[in-house]
Amino acid sequence: MENALKFYIDGRWVDPCGNDRMAVINPATEQAFGEIAMGNLDDVDAAVNAARRAFPAFAETSPAERRRLLERILAAFMNRYDEIADAVMQEVGAPKTLSHDWQAGIGKRHLEQLLLTLDTFEFQKQRGTTLISQEPVGVVALITPWNWPINQIVCKVAPALAAGCTMVLKPSEIAPINALLFAQVMHEAGVPAGVFNLINGDGPTVGAALAAHRDVDMVSFTGSTRAGTEIARLAAPTVKRVHQELGGKSANILLDDVDLESAVTSGVDSCFGNSGQSCNAPTRMLVPGALHDQAVEIARRAAKAHTLGAPDDAATRMGPVISERQFDAIQKMIGIGIEEGAQLVCGGLGRPAHLPTGYYVQPTIFANVTQDMTISREEIFGPVLVIQPYEADADAVSMANDSVFGLAAYVQSPDVERARKVALQMRAGSVYINYPNWDASAPFGGYKQSGNGREYAEFGLEAFLETKGIVGWGA
Repeated sequence: MENALKFYIDGRWVDPCGNDRMAVINPATEQAFGEIAMGNLDDVDAAVNAARRAFPAFAETSPAERRRLLERILAAFMNRYDEIADAVMQEVGAPKTLSHDWQAGIGKRHLEQLLLTLDTFEFQKQRGTTLISQEPVGVVALITPWNWPINQIVCKVAPALAAGCTMVLKPSEIAPINALLFAQVMHEAGVPAGVFNLINGDGPTVGAALAAHRDVDMVSFTGSTRAGTEIARLAAPTVKRVHQELGGKSANILLDDVDLESAVTSGVDSCFGNSGQSCNAPTRMLVPGALHDQAVEIARRAAKAHTLGAPDDAATRMGPVISERQFDAIQKMIGIGIEEGAQLVCGGLGRPAHLPTGYYVQPTIFANVTQDMTISREEIFGPVLVIQPYEADADAVSMANDSVFGLAAYVQSPDVERARKVALQMRAGSVYINYPNWDASAPFGGYKQSGNGREYAEFGLEAFLETKGIVGWGA
């Protein structure tokens, strides 16, 4: 695409400081379909310096001005909507319908929700004689992942803009094309020079430099827990704010009064969506011991419906995983599950026989999984579901919470009061009762090693604001 070998800095497409390049691979074909420039420390300095210069003036803009800017961004986003969806389909491998309706669609919905949020959000309010003022945190570094790329870009960029911050975005180098298209959206919407900057690069070079940079006031990072801990370490000497949305191993508790056919089928579908590459996917299905074998057979049937194939084929239900590295990591975990004695229900090692090319992982289900097994405890980030039997509700709650992660949890029961009681006991940032519709206004983020802080709507906006109290403001 145009400008793929450039960065967007200070309102212009500019040549990178170095000559490093990286191919962009289509995971369905294993072939390169593009190339991007890779940044270095000089590029980081240029982008951060541009954001720093732009901050004083942009911080002084009114919420109404910033709202009008977001309206223009939404209009420009819709003009490039199909391009963005097609880019995600190529670089992530998401099936066409998923790419169009959800991968790109969530970007639109975040922008719309933030506009609604700004209609009622109070940046200043008086409490007695003290004025409470919510002000932009400053220059922010936004480091985003490849699995839901435009979702994570928009849910960081939009509230940062709404808060009055200036920013440097480093998208995933594995799925960068949608981000370059988004930079064009920002340019076409008339975002002031230096307010939004984009540089490509890898985590150890560009990501690390942004996290440690003395002129960056905040880092907002989405990715693995391992990378998140490194970001926090690098940011610590400058005592900058670090906002993290990290890994998950989310439990899906099916209580003993569920419609088992429906609950299990929906649980399989939710786990396997986006080829299992969602940090909040319900990857641990907890079922009553007496219903375990029946649930396993339902799950086996449900898995067969997830037809693998080319992302642009209308019949495809599941595309490839993102890369050879991810494919190999998933295969390793499947092998560990087999070695540790879990019951392999379907799927397993290797590519599907009819798809020798592409990073396709067979939809895999393990049953009779115990709490101490690796596949029950570690994030796999692929289409792998584990089914665990439990005896009583209290046991299910204990098993669900017995994890270093706490991003999401799921509870299924026709008895809503019973489901609510269980939901309130979950040590997770998001709990979903009876597979509800996605809610752009709900907070998103995790407990424990799943991160800190929250995104979406006013929760995401507040993440980019400092609170100032002016005592003695008035009577």
